Parts: sequence; C-alpha cells; structure tokens
Amino acid sequence: MQFRNQHHDVVVVGGGLAGVSAAVAAARLGSSVALVTNRPVLGGNSSSEIRVWVVGATAHGTQRFARETGIMGELFLENQYRNPQGNAVYWDQVVLDLVRAEPNVHLHLNTDVRTVRTSDDGGPTTITSVTGWTMGSEIETTFTAPVFLDCTGDGLVGALAGAEYRIGREGRDEHGEDWAPEHADDELLGSSIFFSTHDTGRPEKFVAPSIAIDVSQTPILANRAIGTGDNGCNYWWIEWGGELDTVTDNEHIRDELWGVVYGIWDHIKNSGRFDADTLTLDWVGAIPGKREYRRFVGDHTLTQQDLLTQRSFPDTVAFGGWSIDLHPVEGVYAETAGAQQRYTDGTYDIPFRSLYSANVANLLVAGRNISASHIAFGSTRVMATCATQGQAAGTAAHLVARHGMTPRQLGSDHIAMLQQTLLREDAPLIGVRAVDAADLARRARISASSELTTIDTTPWQTEEPFALDRDAAIVLPADPSLGTIAIRTDADAATDLRVELWTTGKPQNYAPIDHVSTHTTRVPPGSGEAVVDLDFHPAEPCNAVVVVRTAPGVRLLRTDGHPYGVLALRARSADDAAFDDHIPEEDDQPVTDWEARALRGTCFAFTVTGETDAWRASRVVDGIQRPHGGPHMWSSHAHDTATLTLDWAEPVDVHQVRIVWNDDVDADLINLHHHRTHWDAVPDLARDYRVEACVDGAWQPLATVAGNRHRHRVHDVDPVRTTSLRVVVTATNGSPFVTASAVKVY
Repeated sequence: MQFRNQHHDVVVVGGGLAGVSAAVAAARLGSSVALVTNRPVLGGNSSSEIRVWVVGATAHGTQRFARETGIMGELFLENQYRNPQGNAVYWDQVVLDLVRAEPNVHLHLNTDVRTVRTSDDGGPTTITSVTGWTMGSEIETTFTAPVFLDCTGDGLVGALAGAEYRIGREGRDEHGEDWAPEHADDELLGSSIFFSTHDTGRPEKFVAPSIAIDVSQTPILANRAIGTGDNGCNYWWIEWGGELDTVTDNEHIRDELWGVVYGIWDHIKNSGRFDADTLTLDWVGAIPGKREYRRFVGDHTLTQQDLLTQRSFPDTVAFGGWSIDLHPVEGVYAETAGAQQRYTDGTYDIPFRSLYSANVANLLVAGRNISASHIAFGSTRVMATCATQGQAAGTAAHLVARHGMTPRQLGSDHIAMLQQTLLREDAPLIGVRAVDAADLARRARISASSELTTIDTTPWQTEEPFALDRDAAIVLPADPSLGTIAIRTDADAATDLRVELWTTGKPQNYAPIDHVSTHTTRVPPGSGEAVVDLDFHPAEPCNAVVVVRTAPGVRLLRTDGHPYGVLALRARSADDAAFDDHIPEEDDQPVTDWEARALRGTCFAFTVTGETDAWRASRVVDGIQRPHGGPHMWSSHAHDTATLTLDWAEPVDVHQVRIVWNDDVDADLINLHHHRTHWDAVPDLARDYRVEACVDGAWQPLATVAGNRHRHRVHDVDPVRTTSLRVVVTATNGSPFVTASAVKVY
C-alpha cells in the first residue's frame, strides 16, 4: 500500500462528460489538472458500462442549429469519424484519447474519493484536499488545489464539504413552477439498466435466470412498447427507484432493474409473440445509470420559468435545449406514459451562478448536480448539456486558480473575462459576442474571392413536389430586409394561397413565434410561382419565417440543396411517425408543431429579390461564432475555390491563426445507439486549405491542411510580420459552399 500527495491548480472529481470537459478545458489553458474518477473508463453514463446515448440541446433534431460546439463538439465530430457505427466500447477510447492528448491532465481511473478536508479560518468554508483510493493498485492519494470541481453526478464531494444541496422536488410555491407538486417531496427520477442483442442467424434458446420478473404480471406490457430489434436506449423507460434513495438503495435498484431486463428478454424469447428465434442476448448493464440525486445550491437556482421564457442571463456560460423531461416516480411500473415533456422555443441560457456552491467558497459544479430546481433539472441533466457546463466550469476553475479569486468573485466582477475566454476556445456559448482586444483580425479589412449575396434555392430544384395538404414554411435570414419572395409551385387549378410572415421571437429560435403580416397571392394552374412582396425591414437582422398555408391541389417544388441557414419546415400531422419514444404531451409547442427533420438537406424552390448581408466575408469577425438571428458566417458562391483575405493598414506580427469552420450545428450526431449519419466528416467543413501571409510582396505558406474534419483549428505559426493574410480553401468535405464562422489572428 502506498500513500501519495499531489498538488495541482485544479482538481476535478468525476469522469463523466462534464468532468472530462472541465479537465480538458482547464488543462488547455495551462492549468495542472487532476481528473479523478471511480470507474475504469471515462464517459459516465455514456460509457460502455452503462451505454446511455449522449443527447443534448438538439433534442434529436427537434431544436435547430443547437448542437454543442467546444469540447463536446470535438467529441461528436471525432466519434462520427472514428466510430460511425456508434460502438459503445470504442466510444470509451474516443473520450480517453481526448483526455490523454492533454499533457496537463493527470488522470486517475478507478480512484474513489470519499474523504474531503475543509477549512474555514473564520471565513467561508473552503476545500483544502480530497483523498482517493485507487482500487487494484492499493494507492491512497491526497489531492490539494486552490479550486475543486464536483462533477460526480451524485455530488458526494460537495456534500462532504458541507455544500448546501437539495434532493427531491421543490413545492410549487418555492419557485412558482406550475409543473412542481403542491408540496415538496423526496421523489426522484429513477435509474436505468440497458441491454443489447444481436441476430446469430441460427436458433438460440434463452433460459431465464431466477432474478427475472414475470412482466405479464406487471403494467409493463400494457403501457410500454417492446420490439425485437430494439436495443440500448430504445429501452430508456426501463427505469425504477424514484421512490427510493437512488444512492443508498443503489444495490436494490440494480437487482430490480436486472429482474425487469431479464423478464423483458424472457418475454421476447419465450412468449411466442415475437419473431426472436435467432436472437441472443449479448450484454446487460451491471451499473444503474442514475438520473437524479443531489442538486447543489448556487447563487442562482435555474427554474422552469428561466427555461420556458428563454431568460437571457448576463453571466450565461452554456446552453441547453433538451425538453423539460420528467418521468413518473413509479418508473417502469407506472400506468402512465414514460415521460412528460415540454420543449422551449429554442435553446436557453445556463448562468455561471448556477455552477458554483453558494457556501463553499472554492467549489465549482457541473453536470446533473448544478443549481437547478427539479423541474429545470429535467432538461439540464442530459449529458451533452452537462458537458457544456463542464467546459464553462473548467475554464472558470483555471481563471480562479490563476488569478487567486473565488468563483463568486469571478462571476461578480470578471464575468466578461470568463465569457471571452470561453469564446476564444469556441466553447458552447450562444448570443455573446467575442470582443477580444488581442484579436488582430478585428482590425483588418476583410474581403473574399466571392460572397453569397442573394437568397436563391432554385439552382437545386428537383422534380419532387411537396403537397400542401399541410402547412409549410421557410426560415431565412432577414439581413437587412426581405423584399419580394417567389416560391415555385405546381397547381391543379388556379388557386389563392395564403402566405404569412412571422419572426422567431428569440434570435436562437427557428419556428414561427410572432406574426408580422398576412398576404394572399394567386398561383396559376400548372407550373408557376407564388409571389409576395414581404416588404420587411426589421430593426436588426433576424430570422424570418414565411408560412404557406394548406391549399388542396397545390404543390411546392422542392430542392436538394440550399444556402446554409435556410430551412424548410412542415407542420406536424397526426399521421407522422414519432422520431423516438419521447412524445410531447402538451399542445402548442412550436418546435414540435413545426418539424425540420423530415426535410433536412432539402428546401422549397424560391428566390428573394435584393441583396442580403447574411453571408458577407466580414461575418468572420462579427464576434458571433454560430447561427443566431441569422447564419453569422461567410459563405462563398457555390462551387468556388474560395479565398478569404485580411488586410491591415499597418504591419502586424502574427503568431497564431484560429479558424472556426462551419461544422453544421444543425446536424444531429447522436450515433451512440441511435442513428448513423451517412458521412464520416461534416460536408460543410473545409477539407483542404492553406493559410498564407504576404511577405515582401509574395505569399508565404504558414500552414497547410489536408483532410480536415474539425471545426476549431488553432495554427501556431512561425512569427511573421505582414500586412496581409489569406485562407485559401481548395476543397470541402462535400458542400458546394465554403463557409467559415470566425477567423482570429494573434
């Protein structure tokens, strides 16, 4: 047995995606980081031990342009390339490689922290050390640091330090949440265990173990959908333990869930109701995937109203978009649906004040244990959202350690420093403008070999029609205005069409929220156009939605391409198949009333008169690094070899060039147990490019890249003094447009 002591700038306890993102974020900024986790693999609930899909703000494509960037985005893109089939075992290695690539991260797997020492010295409580036992190695390590992060999910470190926390549901009056129970209680979301199967091609028997439950004697068969081809998260509803203590009763919960899993499989194999003769069970989880336990109290508790009103926080550092997703406390045995959901109109802010303890001065938190009510937690708890919190908290921890302050001081007095640091690293932050004074690109004159200045999808027109037996809509940027729109039609007879103009309410939304105007136009029989003068001049650039109402006998012509930031929507019909088992129960949810998934990659054929500024080259220095009230990116003309040039009035010294390429944050990349995207690298990404500086009148290469599959590229270059810099793109991964969200020069 050995005893060791380690001192670091930052100690992160918990190796789920929140902890991984926190550790990598702090390490990349220069902090020495200990990442301590009690499991043999990283990834938490997403790891091969538990195998929960990594969902986040996209909500399986329900929210648009909402996929996480930053460290979580890197994992999405790398897993898409290396592990397109969504193998859970290889996902472990994708996450591990991310961590091992950072020399400043000192990783301690299989190390269980259960001793926490604190000090108050007459002031606020601070954590002085945590001690972990490395199983199998017989090593006890004491970790000291000026700042600690509890990313354990269950919140043990913070609890041992005396941090204030909540377990269970708040009463309705505490935060004025109408989804909360009338009185506070101890009810929780339960835990889950999954299983996987495969077809061997030959008869396979199954002999149920003694623990198997006879599911025919339970409400399961009447209230849950069972299918032979389902695996993993198709059975998200195998959930139980919400009426118990999900930590204290963890062993009991595991045994009950095992009984349910083996009982369901016994029913599939031996009831005679399924074509399952050649199927075999190849994996059953042994660790319950917990959903809920402690939630720490910070300086702000995120609530139902914060999410549903999409409240803007001055200290926003992350975002979410998953529905408020609450499950019945009885879990799998409930007589009701497995989930009650309410979607926000778009993404929502997560404030920094929810990511640190209100009473332990040097404790930051990230993951399902942040400062949120039970209702708000129903959305913030999903793993990609937890990872965005982790990057924010890890970045904050680095700044806290470097500048000798507390998290509260950072949030109160230096929030701009935190936000700008996050933006420099392309962290998931929506609606905050990068204003980095050190960025030389902000002083440059920006030009390009071509700019997309018109909105026209007709070059990609196909013969496939869209019947107006339901409402249809087009989302497009109004920047600075919208003139006449001409939508191509095919009609059985001359027909009056009702066309409406809406805006989206918030800049991060992509559904019709606020009505602007209504128009009537007549379309001719056969091929024609619906022509409407929108005459729309918003006070500032925004997303507009052109809605075409139902018209029997009329069809809109479709396309198989469109400029980035333009979307086609269709109104949901009662006949539409659900994308997954989560079916919203409430009416009037714009993002579910209007869906984009079925039309993704396509649009309606239309043109808009006049020029648009939405894709000007100057967008790469406008400080907004992802779509927000418009695409906020440079786009070339289609099929151009594109060059972006930065010119300075006086020579500048260049040491580093950062490029944020467009990686299509509207694409849902949840391939773990869910779906497979047909490409390995995002088509919109620049694939082959070079960065050049003009030196003594000649262009000198600074960096040359082939086969790029990443969004955020950081090029440390040999120092050069120049008045001109250019980025030359010779190929994308498939898109006809070259698009970039930001260029930064230091």
